[in-house]
Amino acid sequence: MTGQMVQSNNQSSNRHLQYYTMLDMEYKNYGPHWKNPTQMFYDYTLIVVTSGKGRLVIEGTGFQMERGSCFLVTPGISHGLEIGQEGMVYYQLTFEVLERNLTTNKQLKTADTSSSLPNAGPICCHPFSQCILLLETIFQQRNVSGDLAALSNHIRFQELLLFLLQQNQSSDHDNKLRKVVEQSIDYVKRHYQEAISVEHLAEMIDISRPRYTQLFKEITGQLPLEFLNGIRIDQAQQLLLMTDDKLHDIAQAVGFSNEYYFNRRFRQTVGTSPGQYRRQHQGSLRVFAPFLEDYMLALGITPVVQFSHSSWGKQDYLGLDYTPEFDISHRDWDALSQHSPNFIMLDNGYQRWCLNECHQVAPTFKLSYLGEDWRRTLTTIASIFGRTDKVQAVIHDYEQKALKAKERLQRSLNGQSVACLRISDCSVSLYGGMEHGYTGPVLYKDLGLNQPLLVHQLAQDERRVTLSLDSLARLDADHLFITFDKLEGEGRELLQTELWRSLPAVRNQHVYEVDFMAWMNYGVLSHSRKIDDVLQALA
Repeated sequence: MTGQMVQSNNQSSNRHLQYYTMLDMEYKNYGPHWKNPTQMFYDYTLIVVTSGKGRLVIEGTGFQMERGSCFLVTPGISHGLEIGQEGMVYYQLTFEVLERNLTTNKQLKTADTSSSLPNAGPICCHPFSQCILLLETIFQQRNVSGDLAALSNHIRFQELLLFLLQQNQSSDHDNKLRKVVEQSIDYVKRHYQEAISVEHLAEMIDISRPRYTQLFKEITGQLPLEFLNGIRIDQAQQLLLMTDDKLHDIAQAVGFSNEYYFNRRFRQTVGTSPGQYRRQHQGSLRVFAPFLEDYMLALGITPVVQFSHSSWGKQDYLGLDYTPEFDISHRDWDALSQHSPNFIMLDNGYQRWCLNECHQVAPTFKLSYLGEDWRRTLTTIASIFGRTDKVQAVIHDYEQKALKAKERLQRSLNGQSVACLRISDCSVSLYGGMEHGYTGPVLYKDLGLNQPLLVHQLAQDERRVTLSLDSLARLDADHLFITFDKLEGEGRELLQTELWRSLPAVRNQHVYEVDFMAWMNYGVLSHSRKIDDVLQALA
């Protein structure tokens, strides 16, 4: 038995009904620090937290979980779950959406893009007391016998969905406001050195200051001035390490009106004065630089500890066999502090791993550059650690290696095309064109290899795109480099399918498995390893 929602428009050929049917409901109670691997739901799933705390990762984006939070996970979306130190209890309810076309009278299971449900991620469920009352009643009655009892429980399920739809549809205006607030946040990031007030930011998007401040904090977790001063302090740290400029000049350069206020804010944020920070860390070599070890080693600097991951392992291609490891997936800051780093450097992916919490161990510096701009990243790190004399030689050696490899490959490939796939239980990802991603700039730009048509059609301006089975079947690359993502489950079963065996590169035995950590990384050593692998396979 199902409930239904009617949707229609002016074109009768598109009129349809949508039915929401509950499939299953579970009451989950996990102890502290429990973690499940990344997986995929094949039906719509509601997760409603009743106690404890944790973290839900949906398609690489992390969300904090606590009592009163509600999440919708749509079919085909990968997710992972990490439970906090208090443990966590939540309801998990799965359901499907069926659609009947009123013209053809055909019924089919809808794709998430056609459902009127909210997008995957956190959704509003206030007042929470009403939401939890419905959930508890549905759970208690989920296995009752008899048609009338089952119908009664389905009606409660429909009430729950109606409640959630009303809550989130009524927030459409808020969603539009959030988008313009997010645009103003980007404005702050670009214009941090200018005089900026909360009143000015609110006026820019024509909302009240209290409402602007509320939305700003919901998005960033900080008040607007805290966020602005945080950006300014980050930039000041960079200038303190990279230049010998006077403190007054640095304060002015990052947007502080006077040196006294700059000093006070810097000490509050970093824990030391700007002068002490410069003396302690300029040229320091006891460094933890997760995901940046490649650059450090290229400049002759060995980190005091290297990052690892419980599923991915460590960057074996760097040869740091005797350097201690720190598992970033556990975020055990006491364990990190035992290695006594006195300086921590992060790339722009630190938020995904909650690595901003490293500041409790040692002063932390954040690089803001995109990974593709590895030359700029290398130059910045060299400036911080006084190794600028090495930069040009490192870049020159790489470019000469790439040029020689390009000449060899042009002679051996005769215009054949090359693609790179990242495979897991959850998805097959195709890496993009010459300007984006871990592989495109090396394969298509530095080595001049030809792109298959599918890269042009789907991934030219993307780092990577997830391929449907139909899209994968159209992959006509002459050569395939593949790597397996252990975090999401390797998904090697794909290699036994008829679809896989039908691909041109597979039929011709032109498929080459490469090291995940070496290829899914940026940096001169990573890119140099890619060149070596390509030459070994194709030259």
